Amino acid sequence: MTATLMESGAVVERADVARPTFAAVLRAEWVKLRTVRSTWWTLVATFVLGAGLTTLICWGNADWLASPEADESPGSFITWGMMIAQITAVVLGALVVTTEYGTGMIRTTFAAVPARGRVLAAKSLLVVALLGVVGTVTAFVGYAGGNYFLDREGIGMSMSGDVLRSMYGSGLYLAGIGLFTIAVGFLLRHTAGTISIVLALMLILGNMVNLIPGAFGEWVTKLMPGNAGSPISTPVSFNPNLFDAWTGFAVFCLEIAVLLVAAYVVVKRRDA
Repeated sequence: MTATLMESGAVVERADVARPTFAAVLRAEWVKLRTVRSTWWTLVATFVLGAGLTTLICWGNADWLASPEADESPGSFITWGMMIAQITAVVLGALVVTTEYGTGMIRTTFAAVPARGRVLAAKSLLVVALLGVVGTVTAFVGYAGGNYFLDREGIGMSMSGDVLRSMYGSGLYLAGIGLFTIAVGFLLRHTAGTISIVLALMLILGNMVNLIPGAFGEWVTKLMPGNAGSPISTPVSFNPNLFDAWTGFAVFCLEIAVLLVAAYVVVKRRDA
């Protein structure tokens, strides 16, 4: 196929330049992602915080959890570190997008890939895969370390039922957080703003809305992204008034989908 151009009054024909396939875009995004040190530092931090803090918190609370005075379940602690590890998942999701906007490289990316939706999809797929795998592995290692101390007190938890679900649920939740942050990153195009807003939604506003009285306050609390998504990553939630694990995660996925659609529309229409 050829395209006709007018150049100095003459008609010039050239072959159309083929647009990169999604596989090519995915490879290019993977090269960018794996060659940046911040990617690996955030993944290491995710593992250390998630597994390390779970082990530490179980070690420090095993005696109390085994005592008659305990008013919490050991299941609330067996993935405790993942609550902190979500911070690094937010950082990774933000950096994957906003670093290119900060350096201006996003213009080069969009010039090479006119179908901008492919860039959004490729970045999203890679972050979901990385955080899903790292989150799941981290949860299993944290369980092994934390359950060792719980088991010494006779309150160990078997790897079945809700405990097993929380292991791969931790990977799903971190992957969802990364995807949520990518969408916000494309909307804001600013690293600090993206990280601040997502962390505020996940960790601060989700708790503050508990102060809203009545049934309206209860529903707002349930619908906050962190409150909706986090029950999938723990056998027993600290807040029994939230959605159950799979219902909450479905709500979280719907919220992510809305943000991704908004990000896609903005990326298609707005100049880089």
